[in-house]
Amino acid sequence: MTAATHHTCQHVMVLYTGGTIGMQASASGLAPASGFEARMREHLASQPQLQVPQWAFREMSPLIDSANMTPAYWLRLRSAIIEAVEQDGCDAVLVLHGTDTLAYSAAAMCFQLLGLPAPVLFTGSMLPAGVPDSDAWENISGALQALGQGQPNGVQLYFHGKLMAPTRCAKVRSFGRNPFVTLTRNGGGTRASTLPAELAYSYPKHQASVGVLPLVPGIGAAQLDALLNSGIEALVLECFGSGTGPGDNPDFLASLQRAQENGIVIVAITQCHEGGVELDVYEAGSRLREAGVLSGGGMTREAVFGKLHALLGADLPLAEVRRLIELDVCGELA
Repeated sequence: MTAATHHTCQHVMVLYTGGTIGMQASASGLAPASGFEARMREHLASQPQLQVPQWAFREMSPLIDSANMTPAYWLRLRSAIIEAVEQDGCDAVLVLHGTDTLAYSAAAMCFQLLGLPAPVLFTGSMLPAGVPDSDAWENISGALQALGQGQPNGVQLYFHGKLMAPTRCAKVRSFGRNPFVTLTRNGGGTRASTLPAELAYSYPKHQASVGVLPLVPGIGAAQLDALLNSGIEALVLECFGSGTGPGDNPDFLASLQRAQENGIVIVAITQCHEGGVELDVYEAGSRLREAGVLSGGGMTREAVFGKLHALLGADLPLAEVRRLIELDVCGELA
């Protein structure tokens, strides 16, 4: 990214979805709470040395623990982000989100907001604002300062002073100030030379149904069929190593073949933290490819899950969905 692709943000919309950052104690434990705008304004007013852009605040409804995040909520969040830019005149958006599914939501928005003429940052915190040693205020003020200094259009994740590409990172720790890590995955994927107009942020999207199945030793066709017969449109198959599975199980392979014939898109990714899928390296992987399984290369689970939702939600022809899965759309295979 060159300096010319950055622009200093002057009017930021803060979208508050809930999450730990604004939680307060309840009879059942920490729960999302309203009224965070006033707390945020009070804190920033107490730090006059901080140079942050002007900001407005919108509380999403309902406020949720991010463990309750859904693809349906993503579509509402997508609409709120577009509305902030196109109707409210904001030149950037900051999304406050719980950390458990933050990487999923940020990755999904990378694909849902293609071409949006504004930067979007996602942040959250591991401890609620106001409690001892909380990281909430430093993440909020840091994200606002980063926007004020200028960011490229597109979606990024901000945490503990770092900006990360959501399609390349994951939450790997349930403690501490650095829960998110950029994974070392295979790169070098071929960039899509052109994208269908339907993928642009300005085109409406609908909810899709995508399943995820991690392979384990001894997994059989019955377990696979149960998921494939649940009404899903696509399946993320989390394979061993560089993309291997039970290639000596004819029933398992036949189930994959039937899924392809029935229009279900199946994408293989690796369960490993580093590397990626190369289906033709081992015979066990080649048999998956012969059964119609597509290679997810070095895509993370978060990236391929969000990508499938965007491609299927744009009502693209099945052949186009299958083609674009194996091409780099917004850095997920870079």
